[in-house]
Amino acid sequence: MVAGAAGVTAAAGARAGLPTGDLGDGIYRNPVLPADWSDPDVVRVGADYYLTASSFGRAPGLPLLHSRDLVDWTLVGHALDRLEPADAFAVPRPDGGVWAPSLRHHDGRFWIFWGDPDHGIHQVNSPNIEGPWSRPHLVKPGRGLIDPCPLWDDESGETYLVHAWARSRSGVKNRLTGHRMSRDGRELLDEGRLLIDGDRVPGWFTLEGPKLYRHDGWFWILAPAGSVPTGWQGAFRARDFHGPYEERVVLQQGRTEVNGPHQGGWVRTPSGDDWFLHFQDRGAYGRVVHLQPMRWDADGWPVLGDDGAPVLVHEKPALPRRPPSGPATDDDFPGGRHGLQWQWAANSRPEWVIPHAGDGLRLACVPSTAADDVRRLPQVLTQRLPLRPCAVEVRLRLDDTDTDTDVGARAGLVVLGDAYSWIGLERGADGVLRLVHRFAERGAERERDAAHPRPAPGGTARLRVEVTDGARCRFSADTGDGFQPSGQVFAATPWGWCGAVLGLFAAASAAQATPGTATFAHFRVT
Repeated sequence: MVAGAAGVTAAAGARAGLPTGDLGDGIYRNPVLPADWSDPDVVRVGADYYLTASSFGRAPGLPLLHSRDLVDWTLVGHALDRLEPADAFAVPRPDGGVWAPSLRHHDGRFWIFWGDPDHGIHQVNSPNIEGPWSRPHLVKPGRGLIDPCPLWDDESGETYLVHAWARSRSGVKNRLTGHRMSRDGRELLDEGRLLIDGDRVPGWFTLEGPKLYRHDGWFWILAPAGSVPTGWQGAFRARDFHGPYEERVVLQQGRTEVNGPHQGGWVRTPSGDDWFLHFQDRGAYGRVVHLQPMRWDADGWPVLGDDGAPVLVHEKPALPRRPPSGPATDDDFPGGRHGLQWQWAANSRPEWVIPHAGDGLRLACVPSTAADDVRRLPQVLTQRLPLRPCAVEVRLRLDDTDTDTDVGARAGLVVLGDAYSWIGLERGADGVLRLVHRFAERGAERERDAAHPRPAPGGTARLRVEVTDGARCRFSADTGDGFQPSGQVFAATPWGWCGAVLGLFAAASAAQATPGTATFAHFRVT
């Protein structure tokens, strides 16, 4: 096994720019998913591994990733077309929606449970990972109910559910509550009992994210504590579901650079090898996914990573070799449609996208009273900000309609978080199209110019943002005379509980009847 950097060959290092941790020589480097796939959970069905993650208020939600080797993942769909209740997600909610889902396979069906901190615990299920998925079913209503995980216990024939609490909504945290549940996953059979009170465990705080398993005659709850940026991964076990539970820290930062190894899922390969996928908080980049080897010690406790410390590089699981791959980022928008990697900032509306037969994504410049604050626009099409340094480029055309009525129409490329910056095209009060670069600080009510506007002949531009270490973003644009830098360096920030996102948007002031359209083409991340 390789537990440090010494095992990385020069040839393998040349592959490190891929959106994956696969170094191509039988070794992987963490993170295996170098972008914001927050709160991952994983399940194996036959030779296939599936992963889902938090999607918060973006739609579609509940991303579904597939792998054959636990290192190379591809995005294959989403389990949740729209968030419910729909009116609550008509506007961006980066602090709400889908929190910490659990993915399971039972009785020939896939099941996903998640907590919406404002509405309660929901469930969807499907016989196939590609769907169709059932509509969300509210299993337990209430505020502050988060991080649920089911267990169909084949030993007792019982079905259980465990969940945590969000103090921001309920005033309660650091506790795990357990229920008996119906076999069809639709209703709880009791009022629930306190399984673990973190306040009674010396030194433990912010206990959350439980994943429930049955192994070796024990009920196991793998759960993190200590807060996201600085905490640790714990394991709890009991002979009876209702306890009492004993605890142990099984993964912590130690002398590594992996802060707060946090919240994930255990999976076993067909040959009996155990692995654990978890996240690490990387600020503006969000929560990136690491893969840890897992074994059991002489006392029957799990040992994660390198004797409880995260590994940086390691031999890949002993599974059939796969070519290095990762979730898609680039998009030519064939037939006017966007790829699976994109999510809207809120529940989408059909009038946002203008159908056409050619390539390129054609968006309506949707009239809005929030047109001058991109954080408030639901019609922003987003994807995750890559962890590794990159250049993002897209072509934009702001189409002429009636220059008397599309004044204020604007469209562009945005790095969006609690603070944001965007570059794009806007039609001014004089009817002239200009290249503009705007930004808004955290807490600011309106955006400001980041650079002086300049003419954009023909209403077209190539837009670029270069993202370097520390999520520092340099914007530039080409309106016909080559790429020219624009504005100061912008430091991306998280967006609520999410990492910063890359976004494409089109908007207009609220009073316009025919605000125009914007066409995006040749989106590339290199």
